[in-house]
Amino acid sequence: MTVVVWVADDTWQDCVDAARGCSGDVLLLHVSDHDVPGAAHGAFAGLLGRGHPERDPGTRLDGLAADHAESLLDAAAERLGRPCAKEARVGRVEHEVVEAATNASLLVVCRDVGHVGPRSLGPATRFVVDHAPCPVLLVWPT
Repeated sequence: MTVVVWVADDTWQDCVDAARGCSGDVLLLHVSDHDVPGAAHGAFAGLLGRGHPERDPGTRLDGLAADHAESLLDAAAERLGRPCAKEARVGRVEHEVVEAATNASLLVVCRDVGHVGPRSLGPATRFVVDHAPCPVLLVWPT
């Protein structure tokens, strides 16, 4: 049994806590959205041309996102308290989460913080719940 835990910035603790009770291998997954660095790359190229790639702010944003993902996954692994795999991806968040769960036995996701009722699932989470190729454990944030 493979359990994929979606480590999102504001709800990862609840997902990791829920996964502690699951048996089997655990994959901690963080996905960074490609939109912000991509916009910075495009703006830089449009404003200053392509002649100075070392000054491209998109490259700096890519590095910051990678560092953030690594530190978040390390904190999640420490909270889980047992051996696990960690994976950081970049792309459309909802598509990357669904793809990562392709061979999973369970996907652990959390409702969005601060919302109740129909709006408790944001667009990305709704897409994941609707398209997941495996059972989904939907966790309430604390």
